[in-house]
Amino acid sequence: MAHIKRKYIDKHWLVFCIRGALALITGFFCLSGQVTNFAQTSSLISIFLLTMGVVDASSALYNSTKKRGWINSVIDSLVDVVAALCLLLFTHDNIAYSTIVLAIYTTVSGVIDIIHSIVATEDNTDRFIRISVGVCGAVMGFIILNSGDFEISTFIRFFGAYMLVVGISSFIYGVHNYDQNQEDIAARKESAKKTKKVSAKSKSSKRK
Repeated sequence: MAHIKRKYIDKHWLVFCIRGALALITGFFCLSGQVTNFAQTSSLISIFLLTMGVVDASSALYNSTKKRGWINSVIDSLVDVVAALCLLLFTHDNIAYSTIVLAIYTTVSGVIDIIHSIVATEDNTDRFIRISVGVCGAVMGFIILNSGDFEISTFIRFFGAYMLVVGISSFIYGVHNYDQNQEDIAARKESAKKTKKVSAKSKSSKRK
């Protein structure tokens, strides 16, 4: 079995799978072509972001007891919740303001992913996934901000495409880290067995 550095393993794999599911649902809904009412779409996105914020906040609360990775979850949660509240309370279904909020959200989320990949991620696969999503977020944020001349359905599809990218990458990230976690558990058990055998041999030799 290949040796795994335990510090590479992100214990938040389930959080990323949940994020992936939420993002895919939102992305498919936005890309379905049936959404023409911007008010309904804005409400859907707000609910999605609030749910994401709750998931990240729960992850932060859990990891605060483990003293690892909770700051990253707090930052992600704050970004999601602030964007959702801005859409619900301050834009008043105004397309221009909502576009600005979502453009800032996708850009900031992208930058945060890139920073996380550099500062808090050491596994090459995880780092590649986060950088890819971060670059996509920054690019999509720029596109959304400059989508004022497009139809509403086109603007919605841009955001939907970004959600699909986030969803797929989150699933890949979560599954990859789940596999690492399972291999790490197996490695720990194997190491414990070897330690017991060595200890038993040592005691047996002392008796002789």
